[in-house]
Amino acid sequence: MRAIAVIGTGLIGTSVALAARRRGVTVFLSDRDRVAARTAAALGAGRIRPPAVPVDLAVLAVPPSQVGAVLAEQQARGLAHCYTDVASVKALPERTALSLAPDPSSYVGGHPLAGRERSGPLAARAELFEGRPWALTPSPLTSATALRRARELAVLCGAVPVVTESASHDEAVALTSHVPHLLASLMAARLSAGPAGATRFAGQGLRDVTRIAAGDPGLWGDILRSNAVAVTEVIREVHADLARLVDALEGLTGPDESRRAHGMGTLVDLLDRGVAGLGEIRSGARADPADGPRVRVAVADGSGELPRLLSRVAVAGADAERASVEDAGPGRLAVRFGVPPHLAGRVVAALVADGWDARGENGAYTDRYEEDPVRPTVRT
Repeated sequence: MRAIAVIGTGLIGTSVALAARRRGVTVFLSDRDRVAARTAAALGAGRIRPPAVPVDLAVLAVPPSQVGAVLAEQQARGLAHCYTDVASVKALPERTALSLAPDPSSYVGGHPLAGRERSGPLAARAELFEGRPWALTPSPLTSATALRRARELAVLCGAVPVVTESASHDEAVALTSHVPHLLASLMAARLSAGPAGATRFAGQGLRDVTRIAAGDPGLWGDILRSNAVAVTEVIREVHADLARLVDALEGLTGPDESRRAHGMGTLVDLLDRGVAGLGEIRSGARADPADGPRVRVAVADGSGELPRLLSRVAVAGADAERASVEDAGPGRLAVRFGVPPHLAGRVVAALVADGWDARGENGAYTDRYEEDPVRPTVRT
């Protein structure tokens, strides 16, 4: 890929541009907010001018409700040979593309599953997508060329392309992204109505739960409106759990022993389900180090090398929190940790270059990994 255009220079658009520039791709930037575009350009994300000839791929980094109109406008101008977007809702852009775009075959929906609680070009990072899934949702009309170029963009940004169907994507992100943001906002909103000085007792748990509530309310309003059906279904299920929880807690404070026992059973069941759900996140995010690529590093016992190593591998993108340690002989410890397949060789090389006694295991020299595509279902 030689050249792309990025329409919208917020967090995601500018991060895509920075990642592409890092790989030698020419990037043309555009944003209705001139200051945002100038900021992205000043960061080295690209040039603020239209290309002289159509670029290989245009990336529409705009809210979900705007994708269709922007796509139609840019296709009419002949901006690019192929088009994709990065909105976190896919069914609505697909529907509008099929109805409004002059050439829906040149468009494929896209969604890099990465982000930060901050917004705007100053929050952008070239490495934002490293190791993250990048959903691609071709419509029944999407051409093989458009899908190939969108896949190429994901790979050059360091992401793992995953081909799926737009409705399935929206159902999944309602559960994994959109409702969690709502719940974080609801919890954060309670702090304004809490007792005076209560936040003096805020620990890391509260900060973890509410961190993503800092997202742009306007953008999130657009996202939730665009995926309202799927979000509503998840919220109904959460509402049912909350109703059970309220009933259980009320029972624990009453005089009826059987109701107290039932309440405790309900409470423990909800907590157990939470633990089980957390396990789903961990197993889905990374394979167990015993099953996937891993790195073994020998360190001197008691020398201070272990904390330095853990800090270094975390920066490199490895899973330092799930490292294991075993005896490697007198005065030596062997540290093993899992690595994302696409980063494995890079992590080993970086550690060796820094002077660590490191080696890869279980295929830790894989250069690139891509999940098997899930072919979209053609809907009539």
